[in-house]
Amino acid sequence: MSTWTNWAGTAVAHPRRVHRPRSTAELAEVVTDAAVERRQVRALGSGHSFTDIAATDSDAIDLGAWTGIVSADPETGLVTVRSGTTLRTLNAELAARGLAMTNLGDIDAQTIAGAIATGTHGTGARFGGLATQVAALELVLADGSVVSCSPERRPNLFAAARVGLGALGVLSTVTLRCEPAFVLSAQEGPEPLEQVLDGFHEFAKSNDHFEFYWFPYGRNALVKRNNRLEPGAPPEPLSNLRRFVDYTIMENAALGTLCRVGRAVPRLMPSLGRLSSAALSGREYSDASHRVFVTQRSVRFVESEFAVPRESVHDVLGELRALVPTLADPVALPVEVRVAAADDVWLSTAYGRDSAYIAIHQYVGMPYREYFAAFGEIAGAVGGRPHWGKLHDLDAAALRERYPRFDDFQAVRREVDPFGLFSNAYLDRVLGPLS
Repeated sequence: MSTWTNWAGTAVAHPRRVHRPRSTAELAEVVTDAAVERRQVRALGSGHSFTDIAATDSDAIDLGAWTGIVSADPETGLVTVRSGTTLRTLNAELAARGLAMTNLGDIDAQTIAGAIATGTHGTGARFGGLATQVAALELVLADGSVVSCSPERRPNLFAAARVGLGALGVLSTVTLRCEPAFVLSAQEGPEPLEQVLDGFHEFAKSNDHFEFYWFPYGRNALVKRNNRLEPGAPPEPLSNLRRFVDYTIMENAALGTLCRVGRAVPRLMPSLGRLSSAALSGREYSDASHRVFVTQRSVRFVESEFAVPRESVHDVLGELRALVPTLADPVALPVEVRVAAADDVWLSTAYGRDSAYIAIHQYVGMPYREYFAAFGEIAGAVGGRPHWGKLHDLDAAALRERYPRFDDFQAVRREVDPFGLFSNAYLDRVLGPLS
């Protein structure tokens, strides 16, 4: 029996068997054997979900040996990639082929399968999450069959599996709709929080990719505006020294030190938060898109994130700002605010509505439950939908009210996995048991 732990340390499991398939045939064999013996099975990604979505005490499928690009067509932009490939590796391989993903989140350690399954997204008022870039999927179903789905082929399975939570089968390959590589200009720096809030909707509209970080207890927000340059524009990246100072020292080492001090002496945390806000610095540069989208994180944290109707963002942030000073325990890390366009993916947090994403964080080892629960209630009052890979307390009954296609998803799930081969405790809570 081995031990599996996620990145944040919020989930631990002890699978009896860990399988490491190297082909679709081996993957199908693992699933078939588990089905015959009525064992449950879950696929493991890189552990970057904060929930126990991947946890199992029975059979785990480690996709770490099932990686790489299967095919890439520069003309159509269609790229088929094995499910265990990390976004970091995928971005590098796409760049080598003159291609890029249209939008990305700010962490690239996830596998493509895990990122798709949990609804990973970036920011941009005209752009959807990673699931909207998926053109086709290949899955191993509970009966061991290998099936493909797309908008034309098994469209209901495709609509469900693009954010499938690992509940419908094990993803074998993902076909992405990519585009020619492009350069992003980046403008990052501190701005007064009130100014950012006043101009939020205009900033989101006028920039390709807009987001900001609000530092509790401080007056400034860290604002990021990323915009596409014309094809052929040469990148002007940060120097290695500037990148090292800004990201390795300031955003990781220095922030980690402040957090450790605040964890040891909580009463200092508000002062440290004000210091962090006041110490923010600006920078402008341009680089290949994936190098701008992605930020390296070494400070460990726990996170909860809700997608709310974009028109509700000020109300939610107003209540969140009023909440923080009343908490019994201080908050060490900033609140991140992003946007996304409405989409048609059944369990996407942006299904059917333009959305704002509000993500709250706490440094590992510091109390967070009161903070996260209160935030969940604030977001829930406007129909907020929790990110599937981040911490929340909602169950199937509550989530059914927030997802118009929830029962359609369940119908597909019952069709392809009638005996709950791919279930676990997390899915029993958020989707409900199949029996």
